[in-house]
Amino acid sequence: MQTVIITGGTDGLGKGLALHYLRQGAHVIAVGSTAAKGQALLTEADTIPAGRAGFIRSDLTSVTASQELAERLAQDHPVVDKLILCAQRYRLLGDRATTPEGFEHSFALAYLSRFVLSHGLHDALRAARRPVIMNVGTPGVPLGRIHWDDPQLTRAYSGTKATLQSFRANDLLGVAFGVLHADSGISYIGYNPGVVSTGMPQSLPQPLRAATKALFAMFAASVPKATAPMTALLDDPPAEPFTAYWQKRRLPLNGRAFDRQDALRLHHLTRELIPH
Repeated sequence: MQTVIITGGTDGLGKGLALHYLRQGAHVIAVGSTAAKGQALLTEADTIPAGRAGFIRSDLTSVTASQELAERLAQDHPVVDKLILCAQRYRLLGDRATTPEGFEHSFALAYLSRFVLSHGLHDALRAARRPVIMNVGTPGVPLGRIHWDDPQLTRAYSGTKATLQSFRANDLLGVAFGVLHADSGISYIGYNPGVVSTGMPQSLPQPLRAATKALFAMFAASVPKATAPMTALLDDPPAEPFTAYWQKRRLPLNGRAFDRQDALRLHHLTRELIPH
């Protein structure tokens, strides 16, 4: 029985992937912040006799909570076949928000939690036959950058700038992971699913919420359609340590978005930011 861990696994793409792997007979651990959504997933999972579901409630905006989660998962599951990182909460409008640990919200949730879990579960993943990490973001989108002089965006903050920086940081996270763990056998995939019909607009303020819902109605793929190419990659991952995809299209790893020196620079910066 494969072990599949999914952050953001109680909603949207994460939930779609969780249900898919439960039907395939896997042991799926969904990580989320909302107990009610976790219970709803477990209730639905009870109707699927093939797999085995678990839910862990965790606040992934907290580095400490992410580290404790990684330690718990590694202890309970010494072999992890798939780690799928989907947790995200968009804050495109409004004032800058920080976590109790002092990190800018998007940087903490969408990047630091993925950094901690990727590296924290390295040994458990390496023990699997064909281990894979899928970091769901926006590789291939030429927007945003790392603000090296002010990564917490204490000056000239905007929610869009913070969100895009977190996505660019995840591109570099994958590159650095591939360099640092090149001999681990772990395939790290940066994945852009395109526009998917999920509950994401509900977290947005009006009138952006209504506009996004209208956009989704016209252009968004359904969750089952969007997860099909994801599961194909997860079940037959590339041999290379790091690859990036926009849906089915493999992206070239040239240009600044996947720069190796920037990736290692961000890795060392992150190690300085978070406690070991």
